[in-house]
Amino acid sequence: MPKPIIRAFFDEPTNTVTYLVADASSKRAAVIDPVLDYDHKSGKANTASADAVLQVAQDQGLAIDWVLETHVHADHLSGAPYIKLKTGAKVVISENIRKVQQIFRPIFNATDVSGDGSEFDLLVKDGEHLKIGNLDCEIMATPGHTPACISFRIGDAVFVGDTLFMPDYGTARADFPGGDARQLYRSIRKLLSLPPETRLFMCHDYLPAGGRSDYRWETTVAAERAGNLHVKDGVSEDQFVTMREARDRTLSAPTLLLPSIQVNMRAGKLPPPDANGVSYIRVPVTLTAPS
Repeated sequence: MPKPIIRAFFDEPTNTVTYLVADASSKRAAVIDPVLDYDHKSGKANTASADAVLQVAQDQGLAIDWVLETHVHADHLSGAPYIKLKTGAKVVISENIRKVQQIFRPIFNATDVSGDGSEFDLLVKDGEHLKIGNLDCEIMATPGHTPACISFRIGDAVFVGDTLFMPDYGTARADFPGGDARQLYRSIRKLLSLPPETRLFMCHDYLPAGGRSDYRWETTVAAERAGNLHVKDGVSEDQFVTMREARDRTLSAPTLLLPSIQVNMRAGKLPPPDANGVSYIRVPVTLTAPS
């Protein structure tokens, strides 16, 4: 089985890793989880991060066929539409995007959102396969963080989205609408049942408090099973769920949660512009009585 060529691009403002994955023999490629650079304070966005990926692809003579989204991200805006515009690549996400759209459409009164995932070019499900040149890309459903989380197994590498973090940081939260800690545990065990030498590529890295000073995003099944803070071998499902739910209750919302969900459930497109031609991000406001 041919091994993919993998190039990682780390976006420090959102702690997100974008991957350019290519087949050496055919020069066909995919981009996984591209970032749109967005300044929440000003509402301004640019394509510097996506352009960096495109420049490397051009320099290496790669043709990008796919933009693969591991889920509807809650911490950054997707650069998928820009990659598609520049390359003609198709944007791919889990078929369970329908569930995510149906959850969040009423929250934001997003009446333009289809609820059937048609904003994306291709909806995939567990066990299906895509071709990246001569590389096989297997879809692995790994829900729990969100209902629409999937991982991409390409050769000896698996791109796990937010399902797992580096061993010294643990696992993703499961308290977003539609998330489920018990389901997350089962998805993680599914990943950790792969051969121990399987390489795992994270979508994020955060520096552990009091730990290392360098960002990392590649590990192995063996390393996760031996040392993941939250879910190493020997941690039961009930133990994990108790820990995860307790921890999630202490976490604040991601800084870019509201803009990210609104944009990313639309396949990275901005909400429809108002009559003045400007697109707006909505902020649902709930007034509660003082305690």
